[in-house]
Amino acid sequence: MLSFTKLKVISIYLILISTIFFASLNLKNNNLLDKNVNLGLDLQGGSYILLEIDTRPLINQKLQTKVIPIKKLLNENKINFKNFIISPNKISLTIDKKKQNKFKNLFFKQIENNVNNFIPEYNKFELDLEFNQNKAFIKFSNFGIVSLNNVALKQSIEIIRRRIDDVGTKEPTILQRGDKRILVELPGIDNPERVKELLGKTAQLTFRLVSKDDGFGSEKLILLENGEELTVNKRVVVSGDNLVDAQPQFDNQSNQPIVLFTLDRLGARKFGKVTTENVGRRLAIVLDNSVISAPQIREPITGGTGTISGGFSFQESTDLALLLRSGALPAPINIIEERTVGPDLGKDSIDAGVFSLIVGFILVIIFMFFSIEYLVLFLIFLL
Repeated sequence: MLSFTKLKVISIYLILISTIFFASLNLKNNNLLDKNVNLGLDLQGGSYILLEIDTRPLINQKLQTKVIPIKKLLNENKINFKNFIISPNKISLTIDKKKQNKFKNLFFKQIENNVNNFIPEYNKFELDLEFNQNKAFIKFSNFGIVSLNNVALKQSIEIIRRRIDDVGTKEPTILQRGDKRILVELPGIDNPERVKELLGKTAQLTFRLVSKDDGFGSEKLILLENGEELTVNKRVVVSGDNLVDAQPQFDNQSNQPIVLFTLDRLGARKFGKVTTENVGRRLAIVLDNSVISAPQIREPITGGTGTISGGFSFQESTDLALLLRSGALPAPINIIEERTVGPDLGKDSIDAGVFSLIVGFILVIIFMFFSIEYLVLFLIFLL
């Protein structure tokens, strides 16, 4: 019978205990070092959501930004035009045939072209120009649309990631699928209604003055708090791009949930100027073409901070602050597929794995106790 010194026996037991300790850290519900294994959608279940961006409003918005540069290019080069019409996907105007070639050469100039951007990646221009008699038609080229989709998709993925991270979902999967789709997997979430609501909102925030005149520069919008119809000026005072932070809070006087927002330096200067010049008027806070609040300007607000109130619940104020912090989506997003995956198959696999691990561990320990002596003898024989 072999005999081991106490030091060797203690060393063996210490190594064995250390191995068991570190192996146990991977077991679920371990609170010692909080090093649990994060299970995926297939093992713990959750929600599978497939999103698709709608770039049609974005195309129209980008065309709107081309109006002033196009008119400036025409006027500077003394090219007369008329019947300038903007439709959802193109711009049309009438140009004399004698000036069409001149306009075409200017429109497709690669250097110092502020109207039609050149895309080096595709060696093509952003916009196409077609003539039909005296009519000129300007619209996005196929490569311009692809480039627009790529930029919008990357921005959308980043903003969606911020929104989901703020909700507190562990280990979400957010992947690009094709040129206009985004796959979102949320492990452990069985009822993703709140997440879907957050993902579906574009969250375009603007501050605009309430107008008394129903003219060309204004539009009718509904105040969500009480259904009041307001005539709101189309001119944007401050947009969500100037927002630095937004946090939910309680109003000390009314004890109602509100959202406290902070503007950057440029936004604070604009906000201070408008509130100084329009004391007594109402300021509409517009989110996705709906007025969420329209308070009266009682005094100039020059500190760059303000509050949004509108009869919110605390959950609504929290979600609104989250949306404002994460930023606005560049284009609307639609949910085209949604599935809830159950954890039954994953639970069976985990239980089977744990059982096989325990049985295998016990068998190895039994084998070690009964055969270590013969193993040592065999090693001595080999040496």
